[in-house]
Amino acid sequence: MKRAHSLAVLATICCLGLTALAQTPPADEPGWAKGRPKANDSAMKMAPVPAFPIPTAADQLPTAKFKLPPGFKVETWASGVLDARGLRQGPNGNVLVSSLFVANKVYAIPEQGDRKARVIIDKMPFATGIEYYKGSLFLATNEKIYRWDNVDGKLDNLGEPKVIYDKLPGGGDHSWKYLRIRDDKLYYEVGAPCNICDPGQWAKLYRMNLDGTGLETVASGVRNTVGFDFDPKTGDLWFTDNGRDWFSEELPNDKLNHVTKVGQQHFGYPYCHQGNIPDPEFGWGRSCDEFQKPAALLGPHAGSLGLVFYKGKMFPPKYQGAMFIARHGPWNRTKKYADIQVAWPDGKGGAKVEAFMTGFVENNQYLGRPVDFLVLKDGSMLVSDDHAGAIYRISYGK
Repeated sequence: MKRAHSLAVLATICCLGLTALAQTPPADEPGWAKGRPKANDSAMKMAPVPAFPIPTAADQLPTAKFKLPPGFKVETWASGVLDARGLRQGPNGNVLVSSLFVANKVYAIPEQGDRKARVIIDKMPFATGIEYYKGSLFLATNEKIYRWDNVDGKLDNLGEPKVIYDKLPGGGDHSWKYLRIRDDKLYYEVGAPCNICDPGQWAKLYRMNLDGTGLETVASGVRNTVGFDFDPKTGDLWFTDNGRDWFSEELPNDKLNHVTKVGQQHFGYPYCHQGNIPDPEFGWGRSCDEFQKPAALLGPHAGSLGLVFYKGKMFPPKYQGAMFIARHGPWNRTKKYADIQVAWPDGKGGAKVEAFMTGFVENNQYLGRPVDFLVLKDGSMLVSDDHAGAIYRISYGK
């Protein structure tokens, strides 16, 4: 099957799927289209970029086109991993890889050897949120959170999981999950069920005990985060947040946010965007000063996804303790871009941000789209690319 033909077929399937999955849209449009200027032909032609139904062949990956700071190099670590999204270190040196719209799978890839992905969970729609902790594998879909215990040595036959939480809203818009565990608490998000709307009880970051009890709110007013991690020095939570669509091509920016008071901070959605722009529909009678300001702005419609604090020792001291952020790239913007940014907390609640790895876009077309990170024990860092179905390894020095 030719890749271009595959993309055209999937684009039709994807758009139909998005329409069917949207939670509470008007009858004539999906949730992602709410707020789209119908008098503008360019806007009306835009739609979410569909994932490819087949991975890019290894010899056609864009690896050689990536650019990094001096001393760093990037190589293809694994290819043929359809819809590669979340990355976690699993048992016995296995790298666990989740998926989203296309594959409906979770893979395990041995860190050594041929690095061929094998499927350990299959036929699980929205199988995106994964975490491995003390011998247990956690998986969150858009509807439920599962836990498999004592998985070491039996990844090929996990058996039946325990459902530890089944009250997620489901649906399509921003309903996929991202998981982190810290201090025996499982953190996850529930994004807004639309582009712009009153999200009700959703658009929040939550945490719970590892058995699903003790649910509490971590942060509110969070439109859609698909990346968060904890500062190894302070323990504070930092997260990316995707801004609303259809405001304009250049506004609003995605945000990097910093949680300092668990459960007591509201980050603005749907009333205020990027910390200083009231929403034209929901911002009436509200002030952006009511809400937590962003630590940094990450670019208009950047699709800011995975975030990880670098805790390894291979990279130069400048990068140790810094945040790496995957900008997946916009669909809701005529000019495309995608890259990896690096950010440093400034000690005052904010952050300095600069480009780290570029080359994902050529002739305004995506060659790849970074999603998530995993720092390996040797200090090198893996990057997943759901667009090309690949995982890259970034290293420094010899």
